[in-house]
Amino acid sequence: MTNWTPDTTLLRRPAYLSLADQFARAIQEGRLQNGMRLPTHRKLADDLKLSVQTVSRAYDELIRRGLISGEVGRGSFVQTRPREPEPPYLPERLGELIDLSILKPVCEQYHLEKMRQGFAWLAENLPPSSALSFRPNMVFPRHRNVAAEWLLRCGLDVSPLNINLTNGATSAMTVALMSVAPPGSTVATEAISHHTLVPLSTYLGIHLQGLAIDGDGMIPDALDEACRKGVIRAVFLQPSVINPTATLMSAGRRAALAEVARRHDIAIIENDILGPLVVEGLPPVAALAPERTLYVTSFTKITVPGLRIGYLVAPDRYVAAVANRHLVSNWMATPAIAEIATQWVSDGTAIELVNWQRRALATRHAIAKEVLASLGHHTHPQSLHVWLPLPEGHQEDAFVSQARLRGVAIAPGASFRTADSGWRPAVRISLGSTTEQELKSGLGIVASLALGEPEALLLVI
Repeated sequence: MTNWTPDTTLLRRPAYLSLADQFARAIQEGRLQNGMRLPTHRKLADDLKLSVQTVSRAYDELIRRGLISGEVGRGSFVQTRPREPEPPYLPERLGELIDLSILKPVCEQYHLEKMRQGFAWLAENLPPSSALSFRPNMVFPRHRNVAAEWLLRCGLDVSPLNINLTNGATSAMTVALMSVAPPGSTVATEAISHHTLVPLSTYLGIHLQGLAIDGDGMIPDALDEACRKGVIRAVFLQPSVINPTATLMSAGRRAALAEVARRHDIAIIENDILGPLVVEGLPPVAALAPERTLYVTSFTKITVPGLRIGYLVAPDRYVAAVANRHLVSNWMATPAIAEIATQWVSDGTAIELVNWQRRALATRHAIAKEVLASLGHHTHPQSLHVWLPLPEGHQEDAFVSQARLRGVAIAPGASFRTADSGWRPAVRISLGSTTEQELKSGLGIVASLALGEPEALLLVI
């Protein structure tokens, strides 16, 4: 430990957050070096005449920011080198915390009963191939035919031979990226995009280039310029509300981006996991450029989270690549879950759940509209979340920490950022992750923080 110690005269309420800020500044300024061991919680508490709980919470906050690491039996150490990115959501729900950080559909007892009924049906109807076969082509021909029917609801008319069943959208995204972008290549995406895309690209050895967006999504001229200046292999798009800013891209913008991709002969990966939940019925980009678009949709965000199954549609030129990469990364989707999804599409349960979700979201959006009326938030009637740009003067990390201190977890906007230019601090707020009453209370706390002036609070030791 260096001779540097925190200055208790600079502490402000809440003391743990103020203490963490002092450590963060010391690390940033180089007064605390990478790998340096910090005092134990008790020793620092004794030295500063603070409670052990205050010091422990400060260290936890520094761990959350990625500035220190805690090693059981060894202590706490400064960590300034790159580390694994934190998810924008809480890995687990803690105590009485209102968790608005994780994106999920509205769920009630109704959904649990539907899932139980699905497994009861499966117990009586599981075909031998789904239990005993190792060959995807022996298990899934019937499922692909039913998937083609579902994809018509998404605006796509495709052959079953172009459909792969996957264990949800993340699996499909991984396979799609592996199929069109070899290691070392560059994939373009929106400046605010999918939170798993940055680490996933890193793991696959792909360079991710965030491009400028406006209120209609990615700007076609920005994609055109990136393609002219560098070797872009693909573009990853989320045109239908699931993107962090809850933007529904217009038909004209979709067509313009498809034309740019065609002009430069690059692949398109389209993430459309809300599918038929969005009522406008705009054509997917895959319908405008079917020869180059890999289309992803799934059921987890629109029916029941446990129905972890998705469809990856690949154009003819990528069918073999997708099949091979899916084999080596997943082998095949879980047959038992695929059986339930296929049955639910066939008997109407899936679209019944989608319609239920749309009605439930309407109630949640009415709550958000009332509570956040005076704040410039972005959303869509079928989105699962609200995007809230922070008012001038608010810092994102501090805002998220203050909300957490008051019992509300929200997702920091920086988790979705892929480009630095034009960035404005923001947070994503889930609407479906808790009860209506908790949602209203949590939004009220967030609104009060956003409307208040950021200021130093009184010292509490």
